[in-house]
Amino acid sequence: MVSTHFPTLDQNLSSIRLDIRTLQPQLVEWRRLLHQRPELGFRETLTAKLITRLLTEWGIEHQTGVAQTGTVAILRGMQKGADPVLGIRADMDALPIQEENLVSYRSQHDGIMHACGHDGHVAIALGTAYYLSQHPDRFAGTVKIIFQPAEEGPGGAKPMIESGALKDPDVDAIIGLHLWNNLPLGTVGVREGAMMAAVELFDCTIRGKGGHGAMPHQTVDPIVVSAQIVNALQAIVARNVDPLKSAVVTVGSLHAGHAHNVIPAMAQMQGTVRYFDPAFEGFFQQRLEQVIAGICQSYGATYELSYRSLYPPVINDRTMANLVRSIAEAVVETPMGVVPECQTMGGEDMSFFLKEVPGCYFFLGSANDSKDLAYPHHHPRFDFDETALGLGVEIFVRCVEKFCTAQK
Repeated sequence: MVSTHFPTLDQNLSSIRLDIRTLQPQLVEWRRLLHQRPELGFRETLTAKLITRLLTEWGIEHQTGVAQTGTVAILRGMQKGADPVLGIRADMDALPIQEENLVSYRSQHDGIMHACGHDGHVAIALGTAYYLSQHPDRFAGTVKIIFQPAEEGPGGAKPMIESGALKDPDVDAIIGLHLWNNLPLGTVGVREGAMMAAVELFDCTIRGKGGHGAMPHQTVDPIVVSAQIVNALQAIVARNVDPLKSAVVTVGSLHAGHAHNVIPAMAQMQGTVRYFDPAFEGFFQQRLEQVIAGICQSYGATYELSYRSLYPPVINDRTMANLVRSIAEAVVETPMGVVPECQTMGGEDMSFFLKEVPGCYFFLGSANDSKDLAYPHHHPRFDFDETALGLGVEIFVRCVEKFCTAQK
């Protein structure tokens, strides 16, 4: 069944101002256009062109080509007083997934899909930019809206920072949101401290000695060695990490051999490490190699290990988290409201911005079971309740107004 429904904001959401209610159909249109034209990291040329065209039409100062496809918009308030600078970040890239949704706005790019809500993030940021450009008298200081490429990989936040996205004028604090199908529409997840986990990746090749499956005594079996390693890696968290803290070691891929009766000479595994506490930086790499080296030595095998840190943990500043929480409590009017201890072992390169300046990254509930809009992120049928778009704009606008007032 093909959906052509364009949602409007529920009239019970009295906290959403009229100008943003009126903007809701346009938010949906932008989001659906972006959804039809998804692009992978550092290839977001169509997305960047749409953003640039709209910012130009609205007369908003902006810089293009930041970290290849990124855009930074600058909006200046007219209220007198101090000149604080607040950053708002929105990621733009899609995923290499074939969409299975039968909707009028489904992806037109084969094998690529907005399966994580980044199309919604861009639409919310555009709506925020438009609203602020129409109402410069309602805030002081400066707002920098950062449209970032490549969050899904290899990471666009760090290149944007290196290209000066937080400079000229220098950003004092930054906020960002993620549409979140792990929470229902009408809720906001926000907390101070660790919000999302560090992401580290490893690739390991185990080299043994191949031979006949009926004569294992003539071999060094890399499959047996790998099995011991997979089991032993789980003990790193179980026996080396304080049980009051959280960490994950996962082997997601293990490949070896091609025949029933052949012991291969090599096995390959890939995995990921996740943790919240920045104090663990470097620990898992060292401990993982110790475990692999010890097991390989005991079996007479050798190994090659590649280990890399992708993103640090997302750590929210207390003051900025309290600001976002206070706004969310005023905007969201459902019984669940604000979810204070919302965390995930998923990773995000928003973490690089938060290492440079204080800020807050929060989750905006977007799932709606009654509309079959509750599939998880990165699923080929992922979609969200677009009512969340107007909520996102309202929260961002209120954050701008309150942050700039507080800094006077």
